[in-house]
Amino acid sequence: GERWHEDIVSQWSEQLTKMGVSIIALSDTIGVSNSQNISRLFKHLIKEHPEIEWGAHLHTSKNSWKEKVQSAFESGCRRFDTTIRGLGGCPMVKDDLVGNMPTEKFISFCNEQKINHSIDSLAFESAYNKAIELLK
Repeated sequence: GERWHEDIVSQWSEQLTKMGVSIIALSDTIGVSNSQNISRLFKHLIKEHPEIEWGAHLHTSKNSWKEKVQSAFESGCRRFDTTIRGLGGCPMVKDDLVGNMPTEKFISFCNEQKINHSIDSLAFESAYNKAIELLK
């Protein structure tokens, strides 16, 4: 079954904790994970290793970002890596539609769910506008 993922990540997490690591981000760098896998991993690992601050580094398509973020958040994840407009990604993926989790989408998710994200809206808007300007 798929339980081996949890066991391997749990074993590595234990080793990293012994080395002083206190923050671990689970990554889906090619954007193929789904909400069920994300939920199962976070629920298991947060329960097994509460001393670790778990994060999510998700690569998504335009249509899959919300279900992935919601699964991670509902499973206890409170740390998310994002980039403005989802820029960047994995060069090995042959799908131009898969990229980093867009910060603006994450902010909208937080706003919809009434989650305090502590991002300065004016500063973000300024950075977003500058990024658009630089990409022209």
